[in-house]
Amino acid sequence: MTIETISDMAKHIKQKYAESDPWKLSKALNLTVSVKSMGLYDGCCKGFFVMYRRIKYIVINGDLPKQLQRIVLAHEIAHCILHADQAKNAAFHDITLFDTIDHKEYEANVFAAELLLSDEDVLSVLNDDLFFFQAASVLSVPYELLDFKFRILKRRGFKVNSPITSQGDYLKKIESISSKIDES
Repeated sequence: MTIETISDMAKHIKQKYAESDPWKLSKALNLTVSVKSMGLYDGCCKGFFVMYRRIKYIVINGDLPKQLQRIVLAHEIAHCILHADQAKNAAFHDITLFDTIDHKEYEANVFAAELLLSDEDVLSVLNDDLFFFQAASVLSVPYELLDFKFRILKRRGFKVNSPITSQGDYLKKIESISSKIDES
């Protein structure tokens, strides 16, 4: 799928349900979401999506900061929408969740960026003459998620430049992510 296709799908979902908050959106989409303690050690599971008997289940690591749970949930919702057919055979989880090689993970990151970050909010923060890293902090997202949003904006013709190139595995580094996000 192209960035444009994924972005259009995320926008459609936001408009159809009039919702961009992943917790509320998961209810509107009739997804079963559980928050379970899974630890905060290096390599811990952040979350996963599985489909069993046509019921879509998402489990989020409740030990993560609330803002990070929100981002992981948005990523897992993306799998529900974009990759439900593949989920019949195996769960999506963070062993492959943020694998830089797996195109499904890239697509889920693009979808999450589009769901969580509106063009207007990002451009407004940038118009306040904030630098990239300051903008990510104000928007309460990891730098890498903002980089995915910049990729979407570039495809729409905006002149935005990211000083980083995000890898799909950015959420694996829990210590650095926790310090990048202001917990709400």
